[in-house]
Amino acid sequence: MTIISQVKAGNIPGEVAQVAKDEGVELDLLLKRLAQGRVVIPRNKDRGHIKPIGIGEGLKTKVNANIGTSKGYPSLEEELKKLETVIEAKSDTVMDLSTGGDINQIRREILKRSTIPLGTVPIYQAAVSAMDKFETVVAMDKDHMFEVLREQAKDGVDFFTIHAGLNLSALESLDKDKRLMDVVSRGGVFTIGWMLHNEKENPFYEEFDEVLAIAKEYDVTLSLGDGLRPGCIDDATDRPQIQELLTLGELVDRAREAEVQVMVEGPGHVPLDQIALNIQLQKEVCKGAPFYVLGPLVTDIAPGYDHITSAIGGAYAAFLGADYLCYVTPREHLGLPTVEDVEEGVIASRIAAHAADLAKGQPGAREWDREMAKARKALDWRAEIDISINPKKTAKFYDERNQEQEGTCTMCGDFCAIKLVESYFE
Repeated sequence: MTIISQVKAGNIPGEVAQVAKDEGVELDLLLKRLAQGRVVIPRNKDRGHIKPIGIGEGLKTKVNANIGTSKGYPSLEEELKKLETVIEAKSDTVMDLSTGGDINQIRREILKRSTIPLGTVPIYQAAVSAMDKFETVVAMDKDHMFEVLREQAKDGVDFFTIHAGLNLSALESLDKDKRLMDVVSRGGVFTIGWMLHNEKENPFYEEFDEVLAIAKEYDVTLSLGDGLRPGCIDDATDRPQIQELLTLGELVDRAREAEVQVMVEGPGHVPLDQIALNIQLQKEVCKGAPFYVLGPLVTDIAPGYDHITSAIGGAYAAFLGADYLCYVTPREHLGLPTVEDVEEGVIASRIAAHAADLAKGQPGAREWDREMAKARKALDWRAEIDISINPKKTAKFYDERNQEQEGTCTMCGDFCAIKLVESYFE
């Protein structure tokens, strides 16, 4: 039985009770939102060693980090180091997007070591297999696509990104509405290439019932991918993007009827003035399903700083109702991220998530900031370090510039405002 099936049968799964406790929400309210599909708890039925987390309405904004090999950097050792970094930086989930090396081995090692929910994009493995065997992605075998899906579910993957909203109707819209950046989603491109070459409907759309059957058997949460997400500001909120979203709304209904947990992925590159519209459209069309956004990145001109452009958009999107932020690293658009890039990406997204939770009045958010203010007022540097979102970096920055400084820091020294106010009041 899936978590939804258990809840509808009147049972209270242990992971649900744990999420309610961790989030500080009423258990009955959480059960109701799970049954309605407004909250998901991504957890494969065979994954007992991970801490369950809830994503959706009324819960803290969650953060995901992507890791995974490429053909140019197929090192399992480096990706396992990234996994350690992601967990240490307190990302809520992680996705393995490997496209190089032994993908099965890499995924299984990450699954074995990860204490947080793990997601994948199964079509990546299907495409890599086709390249290895036939030297072209479009030679993917439809049956093999579903074999990969089942194999990954059997391994214990907690959630899948499935580009099931890309259908022939969406391709017609893409053909009519010429884009500046066309398609930037890898999973989207693999799917579109296959459809055009084979002159057939997307198998994940056409046989969505089979996708649901696999997901239900292992209680894998579906993350419906946005294969037509905008890859630049010029393409934001265009008709192809919305056409796909409308289809995703229909698939959400079908997943809920099948008692399969489901969430929806969103853009992408979106200017600040269009973020509210994007959130409202998704929540209306997908009837409150948890919304998982990549950024959104609010400008295209900052390569090397896209963790910042993403955090700006992510904070605003989460404040307006997005539930789940996919991190972006400083190396986005430039190359496979390093271990250091991964840490920066997680922290930037966590700051965005907390800023949104603070503005929304999420329980515990204001208290964290208040503790920091108390430490600063007391000039208690070690407490400030411990309370900070990244104590390791906070300590490094403080210690590098204040080795011979007592009480204050080298920014103000004897002119420290806190010290001066204290002396004036005395």
